[in-house]
Amino acid sequence: MPDKPSVLFVCVHNAGRSQMAAAWLTHLAGDRVEVRSAGSAPADTVNPAVVEAMREVGIDIAREEPKVLTVDAVQASDVVITMGCGDACPVFPGKTYLDWKLDDPAGQGVAAVRPIRDEIRTRIEDLIADIAPAKTG
Repeated sequence: MPDKPSVLFVCVHNAGRSQMAAAWLTHLAGDRVEVRSAGSAPADTVNPAVVEAMREVGIDIAREEPKVLTVDAVQASDVVITMGCGDACPVFPGKTYLDWKLDDPAGQGVAAVRPIRDEIRTRIEDLIADIAPAKTG
């Protein structure tokens, strides 16, 4: 892993899971990690229930916009984490690929999004410990 690893989160619409994961990683790791997110078929806007669920924990993603998955984004990332995007994500040697099985918040209310948000946070904390642990000493 380089001094500043880069992570790409991919889901179909880039409107829920990948947006929450990117926001958690940015929030918890700060500038120790470069963060990207994208979707294989991006939505027009981020899911409002996802925006509200993240706002409840003090993270504002209201201005985020879904982005289309590009080969360049994958090539520029050290770790690629997919969340139900199927086979749409290109695979390159030397990258770390993880597939996180998470419920899809699409069409769900805030109450249903909260447990997904919290599970993503736990996974992000584990990811940070693996790829960008805090410097000690």
